Amino acid sequence: MIGGLAVLLIFQLVGEVAVQLSGLPIPGPVVGMMLLFVALRWREPLPDSLRATAETLLSHLSLLFVPAGVGIIQHGARLAEEWLALTIALVLSTLITVAVTALVMRALIHRRDGEQRSG
Repeated sequence: MIGGLAVLLIFQLVGEVAVQLSGLPIPGPVVGMMLLFVALRWREPLPDSLRATAETLLSHLSLLFVPAGVGIIQHGARLAEEWLALTIALVLSTLITVAVTALVMRALIHRRDGEQRSG
């Protein structure tokens, strides 16, 4: 499990360094996650140590919401002041996410159907 955690942290570090050097307006962990995805697509199958680490982290995913809850409690006054902007941002981002997910899903289904016809 330590090896799998080390892999995850190394990819996060590489993502952070890449963002710092390039000045991209993307969080470093997101870049690291994209790099990990590419590496895992390139290397099949998924290493057992990484699978075990990922399953353990996912089983304790609810703990990651504790900092968000503390932030909401700590910044309650600011949330009360800016509720309209936050509501609009949340609704729009949700709608955009649903639309993009639907478009990607449709493209993947179309791609799969095209591969099945030709293969």
